[in-house]
Amino acid sequence: MSKRPLPSEENNFLSQHVALLRHSFRHWTKRELVAPRMSDQDAARFLFQARFAVVSHDTAKDPIFNYANQTALSLFAMSWEDFTSLPSRMSAEPMEQPERQRLMDEVTGNGFIDNYSGVRIGRHGRRFLIENAVIWNLVEPHTGIYKGQAALIKDWKFL
Repeated sequence: MSKRPLPSEENNFLSQHVALLRHSFRHWTKRELVAPRMSDQDAARFLFQARFAVVSHDTAKDPIFNYANQTALSLFAMSWEDFTSLPSRMSAEPMEQPERQRLMDEVTGNGFIDNYSGVRIGRHGRRFLIENAVIWNLVEPHTGIYKGQAALIKDWKFL
């Protein structure tokens, strides 16, 4: 089970992690993930409740999801505990995993891509197509240390 707490008022909606998401998104895309005037805590609350999906995974050899907003949890039909215990490769069906890995390697090398489309699978095998997703590397602001990868998913349809 996940050791990471569900975003809430008590933990400022994981505002430190969302600050990393925001910084890294801006670093690679030169765009803003949320309004730049928002405080880290307000941005974290907004992002967790947003109508688009945001997910991220860590740097483990087999990366594990470490963040999902409410829309992503609904899209994948999973609880926070289940999602943040899931290896990110498992978000793709077995036959799609080699293509997903090729994509992740491309993001690692280039910093980001902003036009990804692919099929993902939620709990109970429900498949959905994501389109025009942005996937980016997470890097510490001052050190540039690699901290994982994240995805912004605004367009999807169930198959």
